[in-house]
Amino acid sequence: MSNAFYNTPKAINEPVKSYTPNSIERQEVLEQYKKMYNTKIDIPMYIGNKEIFTEDKRNLILPHEHSHVVGTSNYGNEKHVQDAINAAMEAREGWANMKWENRAAIFLKAADLLAGPFRAKMNAATMLAQSKNVFQAEIDAACELIDFFRFNVQYMSQLYKEQPESLPGTWNRLEHRPLEGFIFALTPFNFTSICANLCAAPAMLGNVIVWKPAETQIYSAQVIMELFQEAGLPDGVINMVTVSGKTISKVIFENENFAGLHFTGSTEVFRTLWKGIGNNIEKYKSYPRIVGETGGKDFIIAHKSAVAKEVATAITRGAFEYQGQKCSAASRAYIPSNLWEEVKNKIIQDTNELKIGSPEDTSNFINAVISEKAFNKISDYIEYVKKSKDAKIIAGGGYDKSIGYFIEPTIIVTTNPHFKTMVEEIFGPVITIYVYNSEEWEKTLDVVNNTSEYALTGAILSIDRNAIEKATKKLENAAGNFYINDKPTGAVVGQQPFGGARGSGTNDKAGSILNLLRWVSPRTIKETFVPPQDYKYPFLRSK
Repeated sequence: MSNAFYNTPKAINEPVKSYTPNSIERQEVLEQYKKMYNTKIDIPMYIGNKEIFTEDKRNLILPHEHSHVVGTSNYGNEKHVQDAINAAMEAREGWANMKWENRAAIFLKAADLLAGPFRAKMNAATMLAQSKNVFQAEIDAACELIDFFRFNVQYMSQLYKEQPESLPGTWNRLEHRPLEGFIFALTPFNFTSICANLCAAPAMLGNVIVWKPAETQIYSAQVIMELFQEAGLPDGVINMVTVSGKTISKVIFENENFAGLHFTGSTEVFRTLWKGIGNNIEKYKSYPRIVGETGGKDFIIAHKSAVAKEVATAITRGAFEYQGQKCSAASRAYIPSNLWEEVKNKIIQDTNELKIGSPEDTSNFINAVISEKAFNKISDYIEYVKKSKDAKIIAGGGYDKSIGYFIEPTIIVTTNPHFKTMVEEIFGPVITIYVYNSEEWEKTLDVVNNTSEYALTGAILSIDRNAIEKATKKLENAAGNFYINDKPTGAVVGQQPFGGARGSGTNDKAGSILNLLRWVSPRTIKETFVPPQDYKYPFLRSK
């Protein structure tokens, strides 16, 4: 018999391992990388208690060595999507009614498994199939995901503890029910941690999930499913299907039990999905929750008081880590004329030093972009700049897909603050810089605020507190995550809850209790101990 409210272990951010030469963690992950590189696997769909294999198998390649196939995925159809919905709904009652502390224990176990025996495998899978260097894989696939599991358990406990006041004679209670139906999780390629969290956060609260990972992330998605199974997650709670976006949307958005969308991806796709939900709104039992983190055109703006080397480092790290394939990556920068020469010399020097190649060589800062489609899009932007009259490339600008999808980190300088590459999301290792008159600070802040449809991340560098205060206020709607004297990337769970508004999403802040609130349906219960026995109120008396 359970008659206690349990305190969960206090969440502490997972320490990031250094992967220095001759370290144990470096040896383990490279051994795992080689083992997985030399092993070809066939990845099934996970529906209920079954692993589903089909005749339609798709090759899984390495972005940095696209001739090498590490496995195949099994492509499904509408029936598989319906089967996944059915499996989720069959699992729903048992999962929703499981005591919260037992649900919590599953994800706390997943965190410890990932911190230990699964760490090297999850990191190696992310290095292989998503072409992340070892440090970027560590902070994403290991540390951030561990943090999501542990902090969300803590937030879940906090959520359940919050209760309304009660007056004498009554007892008011609040329960947080899972949504009445299933959640559709649609996840991106670039962060393994996001992929797992978009499934795990709603599931932790008693929801069931139909999950479609990006085709370029299926390889590490399988490791996520293995982790969930090892942690004891019941069959059917999270169902992974590999089908086309059009196929899954057609089935899910016409199902009466569709209860919510948890999405990270492009703004265009998110808007299309939202329209599809709206067109079917009368079919659903409840209005679906729609949570999305989408595109970005993230900025760095330096004040004339800033330290040039700090500005340059923020640009290099913010723009080029993981090849700029982060929603938060710095993609446009505004540098004052008094600092420009020093900043320019430093960023050109730093960019020219960045090594490019396979993640297996841990000295490579830059690896491949995710796919040929991404490669072609990014290289088209570079070619556009080369032909333009009001912009020029001062570093990088080369690209080669003969072996892998490699694009040099590229720095563009423009005389037009509304130039194409200052406005449009590129999602690659490309940053465009506009040099502004150092005496036109407030005017340039207005330009920053009004240039982009997005509002995800942004950064200001300055040692002038008045300038910082002015920028923080003027740019309050330009970024959901705002950084002072830092790069605009690297949000940490529990420290900087992540998300933006405008064209960047619903700003429901992954890594905080705010996100969990979206996946529950509260019910208020009032109990009166001595109910009245006469309808007449005192005011009805004549005397």
